[in-house]
Amino acid sequence: MTMSSADTHCPYCALRCAMTVTHAGDATVTGRDFPTNRGGLCAKGWTSAELLASPHRLRMPLMRRSDGTLAETTWDDALDAVAAAFRETKATHGSDANAIFGGGGLTNEKAYQLGKFARVALGTSRIDYNGRFCMSSAAAASNRAFGMDRGLPFPVTDLDAASTILLFGSNVAATMPPFLAHLAGARAAGGLIVVDPRRSATARLTEDGAGTHLQAAPGTDLPLLLGLTHIALAEGLADRAYIDERTTGFDAVRRSVAPWWPERTASTTGVPVPELRATVRRLAAGRAYILTGRGVEQHVDGTATATAAINLALVLGLVGRAGSGYGTLTGQGNGQGGREHGQKADQLPGYRSIRDPDARRHVAGVWGISPDELPDAGIPATALLGELGGPVKTLLVAGSNVVVSAPDVETVRAGLKALDTLIVCDFFLSETAELADIVLPVLQWAEEEGTMTSLEGRVIRRRQALPGPDGARSELWIMSEIARRLGAASTWSTDPAEVFDELARASEGGIADYSGLSHALLDTGVEAYWPYRSESTPRPFARRFAHADGRARLVPVDATPPTPTDRGGDLTLVTGRYLQQYQSGTQTRRVTELNGARPEARLEIHPATASRLGIREGALVAVSNERGTVRARASVTLDIRHDTVFLPFHYAGDECANRLTEALVDPTSAMPEFKRTRVRVAPDAAVSVAAVGHGPVVVSEHPAVGRTASPSSRVSEIAEEMHV
Repeated sequence: MTMSSADTHCPYCALRCAMTVTHAGDATVTGRDFPTNRGGLCAKGWTSAELLASPHRLRMPLMRRSDGTLAETTWDDALDAVAAAFRETKATHGSDANAIFGGGGLTNEKAYQLGKFARVALGTSRIDYNGRFCMSSAAAASNRAFGMDRGLPFPVTDLDAASTILLFGSNVAATMPPFLAHLAGARAAGGLIVVDPRRSATARLTEDGAGTHLQAAPGTDLPLLLGLTHIALAEGLADRAYIDERTTGFDAVRRSVAPWWPERTASTTGVPVPELRATVRRLAAGRAYILTGRGVEQHVDGTATATAAINLALVLGLVGRAGSGYGTLTGQGNGQGGREHGQKADQLPGYRSIRDPDARRHVAGVWGISPDELPDAGIPATALLGELGGPVKTLLVAGSNVVVSAPDVETVRAGLKALDTLIVCDFFLSETAELADIVLPVLQWAEEEGTMTSLEGRVIRRRQALPGPDGARSELWIMSEIARRLGAASTWSTDPAEVFDELARASEGGIADYSGLSHALLDTGVEAYWPYRSESTPRPFARRFAHADGRARLVPVDATPPTPTDRGGDLTLVTGRYLQQYQSGTQTRRVTELNGARPEARLEIHPATASRLGIREGALVAVSNERGTVRARASVTLDIRHDTVFLPFHYAGDECANRLTEALVDPTSAMPEFKRTRVRVAPDAAVSVAAVGHGPVVVSEHPAVGRTASPSSRVSEIAEEMHV
């Protein structure tokens, strides 16, 4: 076989690490020098090529037979059935009975086309995506404060020169290990400050004089941030010249933080007063950044908490200044681009509101339809999933595994089963695809062309390195074929470069303006940060913010300290990730080395709590509340608070953490409450070892994976295993 290679980017997180894929019978990957990863890859990146030749790949469409089983069928038969389901549902129940659920891992081209497909081919308002579970609170807060939502409004490399980095609610050592290199300067200066109820791998990086771990109680990030802002004002550390020149709303924020004096903040959060004061003083000393992640945002008060983090950064004069800043760490591979071009219930391409008459006219003109033909805004993800089997009768899922990732998954599972027709596009038979009536096999990352947008707002090229399986197809082709069968208006190209050109025209004039970009330009290696009309914008807030007056908005928020109750149990469950697994595990649980290192969910529990409950290390436990029960093996560790337990969210079945989470959402962003769930924990001796995984964690010596970290690993061991 002739050897081929392509320069592309890792299929996993939004850091978009650069790699080269070489194909000569088997595909292999090597790290490639790029500002975000500098040639390094994490365990997931090194092993990503294994999935391309996985025996679990779907290679032909599947349809549900009368006996209840899924069987292979032809593309014509599958697509005819899909079109018929959409057509019959609309005729019987109306346009909004058809729905789309997208994903933050889709390319910009596919995310754009999916939004267009929903609104033009189906005429439905019912579209949202799994990014609602990831970035929605930070996006809402950033749009309100800055007039723009770009995860990091500066290049990642700007962090290299920081002397202080305050990291709220993100375990980057597990989620995006090459990012650790950009924390090295702050660690050397003793200024890495990590807020987390767990002593996570990232929190351990603060040891030996490298920084401080603020082990706040779960769900108290908002009062903590209000308290830090109070100290900044009380100690005269606020940058009043910056506030007067570049912001509005200061007086209201000053009044809102007045009740959060240091002693009250310490009592509420569990963070001692000296650590609170030291944190603010370091941030005010210069070359400082505040970064937030999902631990801050995945709460019913997530938008308020992200807003409080922005307020602190603005009060200190950090945002838009050289050598300092505020940003939020996008998680999914195209979490930034995926939310800009039409997958969200209320958005049109370019990050425009679907209720803006000018935006409707512009986008409708690009699509060749009347603005009146566009539906109104839809409903966000959790509400959309709540309509399954009721108002929503037919659902297409593309790039998401909601049976593992959504809150209160047993209710979601029941809704999926109650649908008239469930259609799933995937490259593996995920837990959601297992429930489908029609499964459509699609291409993987190294088998397709397209673009992605990194957590910095940098638009990059995904390039094809090898052909996909004979029976798999691009979602662009699938949407084109269904649209043709439905007699949909507009044009439906299957060429990613042509779709991108249309996206660029549709986004022109919007907040996320890609109008100056094309595949051809990106192939020259140009650094392309949006908005990109005629030039790149790596630091959009350097001179002004995106509001009409150029000023940022300081927005007052309030906090009501969480009141412990017996509802659901006496412990607080927080969920998160393992280094070797990713999202719902659809991909990583099929990689031999990764799953060998983390084959099962482990419940982290404090020794005092374990002793009180009669739980020993490695014992099987039941974690339960009124929504369900999860069974896992116990990891007894000092790395977690005595009132808190931790479960990863990568696993399915009895190990699925989202059996326990509740479908309560933030009133502004509709982000579900994933990080503050009340549970009971008890020994579960009746459960067999086989029911919950494959035994103890395996320590792997594979050069692509490195040693698996134990909960007590030191910082030097973490650095070694990260391969950075």
